[in-house]
Amino acid sequence: MTSHSSLPAHEAADRLAIRELIDTYAHCADRRDANGQMALFTSDTRFLVFMDATAAEPTQELHGRGSLAPVFDNLRTYHATTHFNGQSTVSLDGDRATGESYCLAHHLSVGEDGQRTLMIASIRYLDQFVKQDGAWFFAERKLMVDWTETRPSAA
Repeated sequence: MTSHSSLPAHEAADRLAIRELIDTYAHCADRRDANGQMALFTSDTRFLVFMDATAAEPTQELHGRGSLAPVFDNLRTYHATTHFNGQSTVSLDGDRATGESYCLAHHLSVGEDGQRTLMIASIRYLDQFVKQDGAWFFAERKLMVDWTETRPSAA
């Protein structure tokens, strides 16, 4: 574990900005703000989804900020979502960084019959970040689904 007692101010600011980027992504997801989510990525971004984190190949691979809209808009199919971010690690290298962050994503569905279903996904994000014009962006985001659970949900 790294000691942060003498962390330079610029590094502390970069670490905070990256954590805010991660949290803003989750906030935009829960508010169904696809445009806000897309704005967090570089124009030439890569977004890879691994529905099985042990798979060698992604389930879905998207290139470019514009290709992200359908994925983020898909969250509108749920009645509500809550993405709860947990621990994260970041390694800085100038205007580039890598990181891993954990998220428990809760997706509530309500069927036409009024039945409520809750799907919980344990997700790890493997990220590559880049700092452009003083702001941090996702250059690449790998969404790794470690496990899911679906169960009835009481009203």
